[in-house]
Amino acid sequence: MADLFDTWVVNKYIAHRGFHDDTRPENSLSSFENAIDHDYGIELDIYPLEDGTPVVFHDHTMVRLTGKDGYIRKIKDVKELKTYTLLNAKNEDTGETIPTLQEALDFIASRTPILVEIKDYNVNSNFEKTVYEILKNYKGEFAILSFNPYTLKWFRLNAPEVLRGQLGCSMKGEKMGFFRRWILKRMALNKTHSQPNFIAYKWNEVPNRFVNKFKQLPLLVWAVPSQSAYMKVAKHCDNIIFEGFEPRI
Repeated sequence: MADLFDTWVVNKYIAHRGFHDDTRPENSLSSFENAIDHDYGIELDIYPLEDGTPVVFHDHTMVRLTGKDGYIRKIKDVKELKTYTLLNAKNEDTGETIPTLQEALDFIASRTPILVEIKDYNVNSNFEKTVYEILKNYKGEFAILSFNPYTLKWFRLNAPEVLRGQLGCSMKGEKMGFFRRWILKRMALNKTHSQPNFIAYKWNEVPNRFVNKFKQLPLLVWAVPSQSAYMKVAKHCDNIIFEGFEPRI
């Protein structure tokens, strides 16, 4: 596998959930087009519907992004999914629907690299396989991200050609057990399970001794919220996943 320090993983700024703004919703086709227009890579999030279809959506609940109650994992299929429309940052209905992963890939169409974050709520035990069956036919550059080392382990064993990024942070404020939080903060299963090609850690929690253990791997930080934040973290990372501003050197 090529040295990632000489690839887009390090050399192209990556827009968090697309290059969204007041009028373009996060994880929407319009935010992806905006990222492409500005020559940024795209980070997007995927969840499974009840029938296992991977769709581009960040939250496990629907209310913040659609104004409607419910859970993304309880939506039966794409037909039901398309009855929801996305709100922008002004809480206006944009009329845009939630894209499936396949729709997002077809739209981006190899025009910029993609980071695909696989969200993990243990909804569908076959989700990794379903995602891979879609991604393996994509002709553009991409990598996967996950907090879950077992998701990355699945790709390591079954699709080793796919670049893997281990997400990490302290998980402050998250409702989860101590042991799981301990593992995710320390990326304690990197060597035995995920064996990632790169690390993606929360921007305001680096440097730390946990990421320093993996200096041989590219370190991306997320989600950098401003130019001043970028300047604070730039010397500690190899690239940024950003939102809410246009980064400059």
